Amino acid sequence: MDLKQLINDCQNNNRKAQEQLYQLYASKLFAVCLKYSRSYSEAQDNLQDGFLIIFKKIEQYSFKGSFDGWLKRIMINNALQQYRGQTFLSLVNEDMVHEDVIELDDENLSLEYLLKIIQELPDRYRLVFNLYVLDNYSHQEIAEMLSINIGTSKSNLARARMILKEKIEHYKNIEIKPFPSAK
Repeated sequence: MDLKQLINDCQNNNRKAQEQLYQLYASKLFAVCLKYSRSYSEAQDNLQDGFLIIFKKIEQYSFKGSFDGWLKRIMINNALQQYRGQTFLSLVNEDMVHEDVIELDDENLSLEYLLKIIQELPDRYRLVFNLYVLDNYSHQEIAEMLSINIGTSKSNLARARMILKEKIEHYKNIEIKPFPSAK
């Protein structure tokens, strides 16, 4: 079955088609949920809630633009919904905002480590970092999505980068000392 037919069947509330769509996209969309969730279990909840929204709104998809992009946007908006209205985003002095380049040595840093330290960022920094760096949203779009101003988005991105840079530098500087030899 092709994707267009699968979407049409889902628009007609065909449960088997919905199950197929879920199987087709769940792992990819779970990765999106992980980026915007505080924990693995929260990401699982966001995935389930997101698919409920997808199936409820799938008749609005008009086959214009990327279906993958449409799904991803719903998942991101669903995950961000829990943060809206919270005052956890803080303004950092704009003098602090500068673009730090983090040198990554592919041999020493695993993808798992990078994802782990991004996940450890405080919510306000992790959300802006993920939206800007990983999902290519502009500061204007982030400001609108999170109900903050553009300066706050920029400052939270700068702070996230500073924290990540410190963690990466610390990781690179850890020396593994050999066990003392027995005499």
